[in-house]
Amino acid sequence: MREFFWFSSSSDKWEKGKKIALRYDEYNAKGVITVLDIEVNRTIVFTWGEEHGEGTVVTITFIEDDSNTIIEVVESGLKEDDPEVVAKMMGQKEGWVYTLTCLKGYLENGVTNLRASLIH
Repeated sequence: MREFFWFSSSSDKWEKGKKIALRYDEYNAKGVITVLDIEVNRTIVFTWGEEHGEGTVVTITFIEDDSNTIIEVVESGLKEDDPEVVAKMMGQKEGWVYTLTCLKGYLENGVTNLRASLIH
């Protein structure tokens, strides 16, 4: 069984330099990311949104703190002169908060029904 907490399917294993197609069944959507870097248990860096001319870089960092792991998500590259930049930033922030909340529920409590695509 494959387990996904963020998307429904991935076209390939995430490795540096690969273009990966992600599918989100609950939204009937798909997108392509380019993996820029992966350091196991430390960081994942990728770009997304290029197909819409609005590419950003996402850096996910895993910070170990005693018996906990802190997950930091930084998304950069939004265009400051875009009149919709604040709305886009808020939408992205809300998406990351939702995704991380689902991950926390899954990892800490085995919750599998927060998202339609949580477990496959």
